[in-house]
Formats: sequence, structure tokens, C-alpha cells
Amino acid sequence: MVWDREFYAGEGVARKKWKIKWKISHNAGQLGVYVITLSSNPKNLLDIIPSWELMQKYYPKAGLVVVGVDKGYENAMELAGRIVMDVYRKTGDFHVREYFLKRQEGKHSRKGSVWESYS
Repeated sequence: MVWDREFYAGEGVARKKWKIKWKISHNAGQLGVYVITLSSNPKNLLDIIPSWELMQKYYPKAGLVVVGVDKGYENAMELAGRIVMDVYRKTGDFHVREYFLKRQEGKHSRKGSVWESYS
């Protein structure tokens, strides 16, 4: 699993976003917390996954790119919409995956690693 260093967090979890990231990365329980990832299906933009699913031993975490977290499914849906609209405002299109991957490449060359990988 890969985390964007500047990942989005909803209003209710913004102050705890790094603690939530740590807990999810270390398989600690996070009831009601949802992660927003780049979609595993190229026809979709984002996936919203309950964090408890990521605790399952055989959940396919490889290749997941986390771009946001929020508490509650409805809040996570609103945050996903905000992410998509931010990408649209910055680029003029809805190529969310390309935006985050390009952003990663640009920052990687300037400041070192932008992504952290956890197994």
C-alpha cells in the first residue's frame, strides 16, 4: 500500500490524519474510517474502502494508492468528490490517476520520496 504524502483528510479527522495513517499501516482497528484510493478499475476514478477490510490478511493491498481518509461513508463520498473536483480545477480534466502519479514524479525529483510504502 502506498500513501500520498499530502493525502486528503475530512474535516472530522484532519487533526488525526497521521495517527489514522499509522494505525491503518500497522493493521490497528479503525471503526468507521474509510480510505479513498485510486481505482483498481481503469473505468472508475476512485475507490472507497472501509479500513477494517484492509486488516484482512489476504486483502490485496499491493498496488493501492491512498489519496484520502475520512470517518463515515457519506463523508468519504463527499471527500472523494472534493478530490475529483480539485483535480478538475487544477488540470481541466478528470484524469485523477494520471494527476496523482505525475504529481508523485514531479515531487520525487525535487524533494526525495513523496510516497511511503507499507506491506
